[in-house]
Parts: sequence; C-alpha cells; structure tokens
Amino acid sequence: MSFHRPALGFIFVTLLIDVIGFGIIIPVMPKLISQMMNVTIPEASAYGGWLIASFAIMQFIFSPVMGNLSDQYGRRPVLLISLFGFGIDYILLALAPTITWLFVGRIIAGIMGASFTTAAAYIADVSEPEKRAQNFGIIGAAFGLGFIIGPAVGGILAQYGLRVPFVAAAVLTLLNWLYGFFILPESLPIESRRKFQWARANPLGSLKFFIRYEVILGLVASLVLIYIAGHAVQSTWAYYTMEKFIWNEDWVGYSLAFVGLLVAIVQGWLIRFILPSLGQVRSVYVGLGLYAIGFLLFGIATQGWMMFVFLIPYCLGGIAGPSLQGIMSSQVSPKEQGELQGALTSLMSLTSIVGPLLMTWLFYRFSKPEADIYFPGAAMIAGAVLTLVSAVLARLSLKRTMSSSVSNS
Repeated sequence: MSFHRPALGFIFVTLLIDVIGFGIIIPVMPKLISQMMNVTIPEASAYGGWLIASFAIMQFIFSPVMGNLSDQYGRRPVLLISLFGFGIDYILLALAPTITWLFVGRIIAGIMGASFTTAAAYIADVSEPEKRAQNFGIIGAAFGLGFIIGPAVGGILAQYGLRVPFVAAAVLTLLNWLYGFFILPESLPIESRRKFQWARANPLGSLKFFIRYEVILGLVASLVLIYIAGHAVQSTWAYYTMEKFIWNEDWVGYSLAFVGLLVAIVQGWLIRFILPSLGQVRSVYVGLGLYAIGFLLFGIATQGWMMFVFLIPYCLGGIAGPSLQGIMSSQVSPKEQGELQGALTSLMSLTSIVGPLLMTWLFYRFSKPEADIYFPGAAMIAGAVLTLVSAVLARLSLKRTMSSSVSNS
C-alpha cells in the first residue's frame, strides 16, 4: 500500500488528541470524587476504582462487537463512532451533579470505547509483518506524548475549577472526531473483509479466539497478569501521590506529563533501536524485569522526587508490550487482525474490572486512618509480584511460540 506512512501519521494524530482528552481529566478525579462524596482521598479511591471498573465492564462487552464490525465495515467508521462516544462522555462528566452521572458517562464511554482496538487493527492492516512490532509502538508514542500534554494541562486548568478540564477534554475529543471524519483514510481493503458473526463477537466468545491459536495462550496468560499489575499505577497513582506526598493536582499532572515524555521517548524512538538489537523475545524479558523494578521502587519511595526518578526503569519496561503484541500478531492471519485486537482489548477490559478494584482496595486497605499497618505502597508491591509471575509465564511459552513461527514460515 502506497499510503503506509501517511496513514500511520493520521492514526498517530488521531490517537494523540484522544489521549490528550483522556489525560486532562486524571489529575482532578480524586478531589472531584472526594468533594462529591465528602470523603477522604483513600475513601475516594474506592469509588474511583468502581468508575474504572464500570467503564471496563462495558468495554468488555462491546469491544469484540466493535472489533468484528471493523473487520466487516472497515476501521474508519468504527473509530469515528468511538471518538464521538468519548466526546459525549466528557460532556456528561463536565455537567454531572452527582457521582451517579459520572458512572453514566463512564458507561457510555465504555460502550463506544474502541479507539485503541481499531487503531491497533489499522496499524496491522498497513504494516509489513516484520515491522508490526515497531509500528505498534506508535500507539505507545501517542499515549506518551498525549500524556505529556494532557495531565499537565489538566492540572493547570484545575486551578480554574474542577469541571474545566472536562470541558476541555470534550472540545478536544469532538475536534478529533471532525479531524478523523475529514482526514482519516480507510485501511482495510474490501477483499480482506469478512462478514460479522455474533458467535465471534460476544465477549466470552471473543476469548475463544485464543483457543484457535493455542500457541499464544501462554503469552495471553502473561498479558493478563501485566494488565492487572499495571493498575497499581494506572488506578492509584493520583490517589497514592496525593496521600503519601501531599501532591496537588498540579504535581499529579506534572508527574504524569513526565510519564508521557518517557513513554514517548521509549515507544517512539528507543524501541526502534532496542527491538532490532535485542530481538522481540529478549525485549519481553528485559521489559518485564524493568517493570517489576519500577513497581518495587514506587512502593518503597519515601520522597516525592523519587517517583520521578523511578519512572525511568518503569517506562523503559514499555518495550515488553509491543514485543508481545508483535509476536502474537505474527501468528494470526491478515483477515483476523481486527478480531485479534478486539479479543485483546476485551481481555484487557476484563482484567480492568479486576485490576482497579484490587489495586484501589489494597491502597484503601493500607491507607485508611484506622489501618492496622499504614503502607500506601501495598498496591505497587503487588504489581511487582504479578509482573515477576508474568515473566515466568512468558519464559515458558515464548520458546513454543517462536518454534511455531519458524515451522510455519
């Protein structure tokens, strides 16, 4: 396809604006929930965990539907529907008078939230097999750059009111929708499409996709643990740093912007040198090891500035994800890339039901005023343990996966 490079540029900008909109609201959620419910930050984290889980439940149900629809009708219309849904979500969050409306907004976003699923399938459509792992890094780069801008802007906008970041997120997301409507080309040729099948689009049925490709089941198990472990940071970072280091929205935003900077460097630049040098398999091992070290250091940090330093090994661990994704993608036929990405997102959504509830509960359990042992970093330590177990599972399965790849070539 002659439009490979421009198409990847379009999808990068689309995801970038999407992530900026999402990142803007993160620094204000703890204080907003705390004010709405008149509770402490640790108590607010429990509600925050359920908000994330409600989004994940809907995404678990509807992501395989969207993934399969993109295999029949193309990536472009599904991506546009997803972006529009997020815009409506942010409008509801900006106007929500009670926490009930926060849940309504998150449910709508979960139903339509297939932007990253479709983007991954889009990238698979326009990438040569040997370039897929590197090009999947575009997702991480957009995520990283969006998080440089989004949380920093959100922290600044919060000075003008806790609802202002939601308005900004709505405007950006709907502008992104307009950008996609007029600019984004379709990536899936007519001859590569297949008919929609409900049997392959129900949430549990989509997980059966992995059974058809037994060679990647071990890697799927590894991903499950990585996804759950990741919520030690994703679901508790703002609450943890506000509770332990007394950060305000500004510092939460700055720290997440630093995360974005590091992720953009790793996924958008370093990965293109590291993957060819280490290879996909070694990149998985090194990445998971760095993740585990990062979690451990987060959990035992005693000063706020340490969190910035410890983000370096944690973000370098980001080489593991694209490597695993590239290995799995190479085992699947071109006509089923959308279904693969839909199944992976469905799996991520399923673990995102468990992960936030588990990690925010651990944070609350060891941070509440009446806790027998006060240790806010408990969720981070749990993330390190899960990552180490994931590395063991990956080690046991990668030899079989790579052997199958060689025998099929």
